[in-house]
Amino acid sequence: MKHTAIAPEVAPALTSIRSSPHSRPLNAMTVDVEDWFQVQGFADAIPRDEWDFLACRVEANTDAVLKHFDDAGIRATFFTLGWIGERYPRLIRRIVEAGHQLASHGYGHERVDQIGPTAFRADIRRARAILEDESGVAVTGYRAPTFSIGPSTPWAHGILAEEGYRYSSSVFPVHHDLYGSPEAPRVPHRPHSSGVLELPMTTCRAFGRNLPCSGGGWFRLAPYRLFRAGLRQVNAVEQRPGIFYFHPWEIDAQQPRVWHARRLSRFRHYTGVASMPSRLNRLLHDFAWSTMEDVFAEEIGRPVLATELHAMAS
Repeated sequence: MKHTAIAPEVAPALTSIRSSPHSRPLNAMTVDVEDWFQVQGFADAIPRDEWDFLACRVEANTDAVLKHFDDAGIRATFFTLGWIGERYPRLIRRIVEAGHQLASHGYGHERVDQIGPTAFRADIRRARAILEDESGVAVTGYRAPTFSIGPSTPWAHGILAEEGYRYSSSVFPVHHDLYGSPEAPRVPHRPHSSGVLELPMTTCRAFGRNLPCSGGGWFRLAPYRLFRAGLRQVNAVEQRPGIFYFHPWEIDAQQPRVWHARRLSRFRHYTGVASMPSRLNRLLHDFAWSTMEDVFAEEIGRPVLATELHAMAS
């Protein structure tokens, strides 16, 4: 199937920021459910065939995340690996029973830009089947491992649509050595006429470039006030909702240390982990949060207009 590319400036889905019951701008809270040994930074230090023999901490850590959210009274979207769902089905059910949205992070945390279209289709199909079977709910959202959808994967959004997904949150419009599409639109858009909606990770504009304002390691490394100011700028000045993400292992200061991993990978992975729970709680109370499908309901449900299809084809 041919997937027609859209120029970055063509027909973005316009987002009007929603408000919480207390009139605060509503942002999307998301969790990428994977374990400490599955991160891309440790891929060259921990072989995939050793995963089943390592100490899994994802269940306890995700339960701790659920407690944080329950205490703050928020709902979130959990982008979950099929590998995790296969081994911890009761965890999947607890996420859904707590009122959160379940979404796919693929099956085995393989980079989309390295496995190709055929393996990608098999991966997202397998993950969705596992998550839906265990949860009993439809899984329509997807986030690529390591934000690995970009210019080199023009087929990805079309395949996601063909496999029953409705949106992706896989593009990060920044420069980074592991990922990033700095030229991508910073707003919701459809990269391809036959594909799903892309809800890119949040950035703010400063010094003529996109700066990350979405969480992850950036959130742990930067001063909290700086991050808060960036997200407030997106909400108040740009009148757009933000998307925040983190991993369950980021609140686990007792996780094993991978001393043979590269120094930069260790720095990125462990710095700020001890203070992450308190920083997260502060964030949960400083902003209003909900799921991706709640915050972006209008964009996800909006069909592609005929005028947009004409522009995409021209």
